[in-house]
Amino acid sequence: MKIIGNGAGGHMGRALIESAEKRGHTAAAKVDKFAPGYTESIEEYTGEADVIIDFSHHSSAKELCAYARARKLPLVIATTGHTESENALIKESAREIPVFYSANMSLGVALLIDLAKKAASVFPDADIEIVETHHNRKVDAPSGTAKMILEGLCEVLPGKHGTYGRAGMGAREKDEIGVQSVRMGNVVGIHEVHVCTDTQCLTLRHEAYDRALFAQGALAAAEFICGRKPGLYGMKDLIEK
Repeated sequence: MKIIGNGAGGHMGRALIESAEKRGHTAAAKVDKFAPGYTESIEEYTGEADVIIDFSHHSSAKELCAYARARKLPLVIATTGHTESENALIKESAREIPVFYSANMSLGVALLIDLAKKAASVFPDADIEIVETHHNRKVDAPSGTAKMILEGLCEVLPGKHGTYGRAGMGAREKDEIGVQSVRMGNVVGIHEVHVCTDTQCLTLRHEAYDRALFAQGALAAAEFICGRKPGLYGMKDLIEK
């Protein structure tokens, strides 16, 4: 594949290009307006390409989608934090081009969510807790991945709702799914799902050792959507292919 890497000068962007080259792909363009020596704007690149992979900032969505639609290029969005209007634009773009979008590009996390949903289906009356742990510099809580896990569980457990954090007096509610956040050290990312009944407890855990795993997942997503019909794709589509 010939890849346009948007946000290629950042930590994840560099990991993307490195992983792509190791897998025999080519960086057709390295775009990053904040990195000296990189193409400043994606609009400047008019050469050949097979796919765009975005590891920049959610605010670039308008420019990115317009460029991808104009050139009819598949788009992998590995950036998070999009506003409602930006999400609407992404969905609108998916009517014309294949768009792969996920708050977490880890194949392992996608499998964790799939397994958690299966466990919840088998034990619908269990107490379920999601615990996510990240480094002490992460500013948002809970993580986007924890929210993805919660959304997946609520799909198979209608009527359940998330409870973020726990403090004060009061017993656990029957229909709640707890979401707890831990911030410490230099932890890349740990996500756990505890499914507990009165007689047993099942714990599912995913731990990220290196942020390069997100670059690898984005590449797998790019390989998946190249040649696909227009539409909005996600990790569920990838692991169920």
